[in-house]
Amino acid sequence: MKIQKILNILTLLTGAIAVTVTSLWIGKQAYFWLPPQAAAESQLIDDLISFLVTLGAFIFLGVTSTLMYSVIFHRAIKDDFTDGPPIDGNVAVEVVWTAIPILLVFWIAGYSYQVYEQMGIQGPSELVHLHNPLAIQSAHAEPANALTEPVEKIDVLAKQWAWVFHYPERDITSTELHLPSDRRVRLALKSQDVLHGFYIPAFRLKQDIIPNHAIDFEFTPIRLGQYRLTDSQYSGTYFATMQANVVVESPEDYQHWLAQVATQKPSLANNQAASEYAQTSNQSVQTGWVTVPPAAPFLVNSPG
Repeated sequence: MKIQKILNILTLLTGAIAVTVTSLWIGKQAYFWLPPQAAAESQLIDDLISFLVTLGAFIFLGVTSTLMYSVIFHRAIKDDFTDGPPIDGNVAVEVVWTAIPILLVFWIAGYSYQVYEQMGIQGPSELVHLHNPLAIQSAHAEPANALTEPVEKIDVLAKQWAWVFHYPERDITSTELHLPSDRRVRLALKSQDVLHGFYIPAFRLKQDIIPNHAIDFEFTPIRLGQYRLTDSQYSGTYFATMQANVVVESPEDYQHWLAQVATQKPSLANNQAASEYAQTSNQSVQTGWVTVPPAAPFLVNSPG
């Protein structure tokens, strides 16, 4: 009997170790499910997702393993249809299986809120109760090799249905968001009309843009390449057309692009929403629901 008890304990420990190691491995695989980390802040979100996947895998494998162990080693003998032994409530077990989920929820909530603060995302409470401008700095996510000075400042205007990027130091405007790599960037986010959402999946950044509010939002691009900016909020009929390219380049190439664009004469930007709206407005038979006209095409130095 004593040997059987020891074997049961060894089996339990072996199973727990196997479940833990497998869960940690699955959690590491979560990094490969996401887009490349193009901003310093990406690491914070990816670590959080990996943690949640590891925890979820541990719970799933733990419950599944317990069920499989019970089915394999504690089956009733053939043709045994009798009831199992009556078991009264166990207060200690009930307290444990109630306390553990509560602690896990608090752990997840605390970790998530810590990442939320480090990312510097402005939530509804800040946007409603604070006055302009709303400044935030996610300095905790800044990589060690990033240049903290000078901070590149860019104005971002969201309107139905287009993004406009203005570089105040050179006084140029573009339909593409160009950013220097490994350098702190501060965006002044504004909305001309309705609620919009600044969202770059590769950066793991998403910030709501509230009308009549100016939101200063900081991050640090770290990976060269071209990415996609979308509107995370449904802002009207041509919401799907509200996208823009995000180009991360070396500081030298970035300065060269600014100098080159500064020499270009402003011209009307291509506006897909305005073009589609003009086509539907010229139709003899009107279909669909009535929508507000898109914002007029704007003058830019670089149409993209």
